[in-house]
Amino acid sequence: MKKILLLSDTHSYIDDQILKFVQQADEVWHAGDIGNLRVTDTIKEYKPLRAVYGNIDDAEARAEFPLDDAFEVEGVSVWMTHIGGYPGKYKTRVYGELQKNRPKIFICGHSHILKVQFDKHFNLLHINPGAAGKHGFHKVRTMIRFELRAGEIENMEVIELAKN
Repeated sequence: MKKILLLSDTHSYIDDQILKFVQQADEVWHAGDIGNLRVTDTIKEYKPLRAVYGNIDDAEARAEFPLDDAFEVEGVSVWMTHIGGYPGKYKTRVYGELQKNRPKIFICGHSHILKVQFDKHFNLLHINPGAAGKHGFHKVRTMIRFELRAGEIENMEVIELAKN
């Protein structure tokens, strides 16, 4: 069993609220728009990190992290990218990839809008954790945590952080 903390759109911001939940996870996944790599470097001091770069990320972030990351944890296949769209409205590149390779979980960020939705067409769980940083229009900073166990996704919950 692995406890996963999923966040996105930190835009160079990390604080003790985020780190409290980082410490409770087995792995942390960041779905892009990291901003300053101090964010990911800090997370890596505590837990293993998987991340993709987003549209605001510079050459340094793009050299360290991929555009897409496809992997498997506890028998659950995952594909993570920053700009992906939503079920029925996927970006063209993403739609083409989902037709070829269907993960059990598809993760993206970018919109700053938290959304967890089952996609019947591709038989996958679409997750956007919203935005954990302060930059953007969102009123509440959000992340998602869940557990992966023997091919199953369990105990998913939304974490709301104070905007400060």
